[in-house]
Amino acid sequence: MPEPIALIDCNNFYVSCERVFDQRLLGIPVVVLSNNDGCAIARSEEAKVLGIKMGEPVHLFRDKVERHGIKILSSNYTLYGDMSRRVVAALHAFSPSLEVYSIDETFVDMTGFGSRMVPHAAAMRDAVRTLTGIPTCVGIGPTKTMAKLANHAAKKNPVFGGVCDMMEKGVADFVMRRIEVGEVWGVGSRTEAKLASQGVRTVSDLRDMPMALARKVGTVVLERTVAELQGVRCLDIEDVEPQRKGMAVTRSPGVPITDLDTMCRAITAHATRAAEKLRNHDLVAGTLTVFYHTNPHRPDRPQRHASRSLALKPMSSNTFDLVEAALRGVRSSWRSDKPYGFTKAGVILDDLLKPDEAPRMLFEPLKPRKAQLMNALDQVNDRFGKKTLVLASEGFDRRWHMKADMRTPRYTTRISDLPVLRV
Repeated sequence: MPEPIALIDCNNFYVSCERVFDQRLLGIPVVVLSNNDGCAIARSEEAKVLGIKMGEPVHLFRDKVERHGIKILSSNYTLYGDMSRRVVAALHAFSPSLEVYSIDETFVDMTGFGSRMVPHAAAMRDAVRTLTGIPTCVGIGPTKTMAKLANHAAKKNPVFGGVCDMMEKGVADFVMRRIEVGEVWGVGSRTEAKLASQGVRTVSDLRDMPMALARKVGTVVLERTVAELQGVRCLDIEDVEPQRKGMAVTRSPGVPITDLDTMCRAITAHATRAAEKLRNHDLVAGTLTVFYHTNPHRPDRPQRHASRSLALKPMSSNTFDLVEAALRGVRSSWRSDKPYGFTKAGVILDDLLKPDEAPRMLFEPLKPRKAQLMNALDQVNDRFGKKTLVLASEGFDRRWHMKADMRTPRYTTRISDLPVLRV
């Protein structure tokens, strides 16, 4: 039997982050909305009870908001990202090997704890709650898939007290017989329908499925899932983050973009952010793709999707290089033959390498743009706040910004937004 893996998952993470700084939200239904205040992406337990579904557009449950006094909030990703880092920092005291799987989930290596494993997991939950205020649940299993399943059980069944240990066969059998196969990590709706046609409806049914049949129904991916449910580890903890192969910065503006000047300002901002991300990961990019498109769900309006891919020579993470290429792509693809209203735009970076691995050019630029300038730009914006220094082509009239009318303050990352204690 492999050594145990734990998955610690923050409960209703975005809502929990908001409640840490506003105790008035405790006990009432809360919904956090997606970009431009469009759909529900996080719901408190009280909101779930009212039948609000994940991804449901806000206009479809507006009547429930008024009837039940639901608190609606715009997403505050700066706050959530910083709170996620604080949660991970608290976990480092409990294991030398962690894998941050998502903003609210972390795999933790539990090797060597033996009979102290469950108390250790409980102490881990308590530490995160004490240091960050975020409630969590922990699932433990011999594989990542079983740890995920155990975490689901810990959330749904109060008998586990927030920690479900599926290293014990009796607990694993109890859980697997009672959970539908669609809850298994990696089993989507189409695969679930195929499994149902084979009479596989619970997790225990999937665990006992012949390997050959699993491969036939869902390729090697489902076969690997069955192996993991049987306790055979196919996915190890990646305590060293793999190098990125690509990254993107995309946004939906609060109002459609109709003119070239506004589009260039928005693309400048996206390319600037993409360059910052490259430097944060100590990478350079070889290809930049800029794109923008109209709303495909409005066939009554003129439709257009435009994109341009440009090679960066030499490979670069310099803001000026990326902005220059992105604007060249926008201007070469822009059309004004119809009254287009663009509702999505972004920059995608590919062919990422470490700077010392980037191929050299036969004819290097005579005046290469210095890394010191980018360091100065980053340091000023880190010290005095984002967008303190920007390129002139971005401007300061950011009409293309996303709609976020109900966003709470950035309590932990902006001096002016620090919480105020009232007694």
